[in-house]
Amino acid sequence: MSEEAARALARIASALERISPPPQAAPAPPPPAAPAADPIAQLKELGELRDSGVLTEAEFEAQKAKILG
Repeated sequence: MSEEAARALARIASALERISPPPQAAPAPPPPAAPAADPIAQLKELGELRDSGVLTEAEFEAQKAKILG
């Protein structure tokens, strides 16, 4: 390759770098989903919340139905 051709290629490469952004790294994969909580532990916690007055009986029953599927 002639010196003139090499300089022309270098100018083209330089121009391309200015008009196109450098490639970016792929985004990190999302963290793995949290393991499913123990349904028994969830029900115990719901019962405690109901017993302490934080949840009404209706709210307790609705959440219990979700946990038990």
